[in-house]
Amino acid sequence: MNEPVKGLRAARVAETERRILRAARALFVRDGYHATTLTAVADHAGVGHRTVYVRFGTKAALLRHAVDVAVAGDTADRAVAERNWYQSALTGPALADRIEALVDGTAGLMERAGDLFDVVLQAQATEPELAEAFRAGRADTRELLRRFVRSARADGLLTETPDPEWQEETVALAGQAETYLLLRRTTGWAPAQYRDWLHRTLVQVLTA
Repeated sequence: MNEPVKGLRAARVAETERRILRAARALFVRDGYHATTLTAVADHAGVGHRTVYVRFGTKAALLRHAVDVAVAGDTADRAVAERNWYQSALTGPALADRIEALVDGTAGLMERAGDLFDVVLQAQATEPELAEAFRAGRADTRELLRRFVRSARADGLLTETPDPEWQEETVALAGQAETYLLLRRTTGWAPAQYRDWLHRTLVQVLTA
């Protein structure tokens, strides 16, 4: 098979996957995890039923993939730790620059993925795979946010504090998906309001 044909086939496969993921997101958010079926996703995406089963296998795997794409913001195989916004949060010249980068990246991630995080929380009682994935994501998020604080401290951007552990854990809690979802449910805040809250919280915690 020549290269142009391979390229066209790859493009078609990628477009089909995008359609499936858009349909899955729409149905999971609208109808909930348990009411959504792979058949319904295929119909909504305008693809064959078998296509969805062959590509994703199970409903849990489809939701995990949809969450991964929403978290990343694209389909590139790069972890959050490798993303430009997180690297800027580790290496910015001033603390204000680093906080701004972290807040922008975190708020954008929550706006893209928050609805799907809510679906995962609905599903985890009956889907051990999703429960474990969410637990792992929570642990990874905690470590990334603690690393952000440790990096700023190591670079001399934080004032001395008698309780650095408190700083790290408070920042880590502020940036968790469950914190975002709780704030959204209890306050009705729009994404911009969450962003402002997160920015103010980090500034107060890290400059007090």
